[in-house]
Amino acid sequence: MKLVIFTKKNSLIFLTLLVITFFECNAFAAIALDRTRIIFDGNSKSMSLTITNENKDLPFLAQGWIEDEKGKKINNPILVLPPLQRLEPGESSQIALQTTSDINENPKDKESLYYFNLREIPPKSDKINSLQIALQTRIKLFYRPAELIAKSEKLTNILKEEVVLRKIKSGYQFRNPTPFYVTLSAAASSINGKTINSFYPTMIPPRETVDLKISAGVLGDQPVLSYINDYGGQPKIVFNCEKEICRVVEIIDK
Repeated sequence: MKLVIFTKKNSLIFLTLLVITFFECNAFAAIALDRTRIIFDGNSKSMSLTITNENKDLPFLAQGWIEDEKGKKINNPILVLPPLQRLEPGESSQIALQTTSDINENPKDKESLYYFNLREIPPKSDKINSLQIALQTRIKLFYRPAELIAKSEKLTNILKEEVVLRKIKSGYQFRNPTPFYVTLSAAASSINGKTINSFYPTMIPPRETVDLKISAGVLGDQPVLSYINDYGGQPKIVFNCEKEICRVVEIIDK
């Protein structure tokens, strides 16, 4: 006979395994969205998103809503219609994003940031010991005023001519001179260099300067920063540094 002594640590592990064994947990996403970011064209009063129930056996409810840049749930100036709908197994449907008259209060000279949220709600399980989880997707929604649409097509040229990367004691500063949000997704010390794992993806608001979370000197004198464009691509901004100032040499869009 073997004597098993339970310490506090062992007891916690035992209880955790017991809960996992006792409950059947379903945590696989069923509702899929057709994009990873949203650009809302200010020339339009509404736009559509496609959602799909990728579960072939069960129906799901899809609940959508908008948050402002601080994460507060809002009903103005953008609405989600319908806010709640049912999707049968394998079914696709549309979600409409519609502006209200309050959208006219948004700045005309720069983009505004919102977040679109989509939560899937599974049907009630017939199994007694079943733990169900409502998974949620949250993506950025950029409202682009009509006055900036033509200018957005020239974003590459604006970045090339006006962006400045500055070396500082704590690392680097990136100045975004454009009226658009710029999201830096990756960094390297050269055009053929490996991606620097310590770089933290950063979103820079219009006409603001942000300190990048990367140690000074890591990027060297020919740093390369990748950003996410309107289509989800990641063009590379190639810099050349002279002392503490780094200016754009070229932008490679591949």
